[in-house]
Amino acid sequence: MPISPNQGSTGGGTTVTITGTNLSGTTAVKFGTHPATAVTNVSPTQVTAVSPAGSGTVGVTVTTPGGTSNPISFFYVGAPFKSGLSENSGATAGGNTITVSGTGLSTATGVSFGANTVTPTVLSDSQITAVVPAGAAAGPVGVSVTTAGGTNNGLSYTYIDAPTIAALAPTSGPTSGGTAVTITGTNLTSTSQVAFDGVPAPFSVINATTVSAVTPPGAAGAVDVTLTNPAGTATDAGAFTYVTGPGI
Repeated sequence: MPISPNQGSTGGGTTVTITGTNLSGTTAVKFGTHPATAVTNVSPTQVTAVSPAGSGTVGVTVTTPGGTSNPISFFYVGAPFKSGLSENSGATAGGNTITVSGTGLSTATGVSFGANTVTPTVLSDSQITAVVPAGAAAGPVGVSVTTAGGTNNGLSYTYIDAPTIAALAPTSGPTSGGTAVTITGTNLTSTSQVAFDGVPAPFSVINATTVSAVTPPGAAGAVDVTLTNPAGTATDAGAFTYVTGPGI
């Protein structure tokens, strides 16, 4: 006499389907010594029941006017615990794969990012991976994991729009570097790198539209300026010109 699913939350509330024979007139379904909170006699070969709260492994029995069945095993599973995400932010477009760490994750069936839910890949009881879905807008959303033991909330993921560069000031400086350059644009709060001709430069974020950077040494001529955040990289081609100093 199989039962599906054969596991559920320690808090109860799991609807299970029991199949067998001679189930007409079912009067009771018990999970161990505790009666199911609801029983529906679907047909002579099928009964549905809602599990009560419990723990460990218990035997499920069905009672009819003809007697009580042999027990079949049902496993109570605790709610999952999430300890962290491998990445806490990413592009609004989604598509990046993150790892969720914690305990009780082996039965995970869904990972929700705000209102959007994806099916995870279970690596172990302590790790699952999920492909981040697209976000409705930039900003933080709650992350929850659903398993046979229930749903656990408490983590946050921030969707970020890709940066843009609108202007630089000044647009030129000596090849020796050291020029303080103000870069204006959009979505600059989470800037992780500024580079001149591919060479990373010291920088500080002023606000969402302004970043200050100091040019590294470079060869004479116009070079590309790039600005990167977790959602992508903006490139302003030939935006800064290195100028050779006078010689006597």
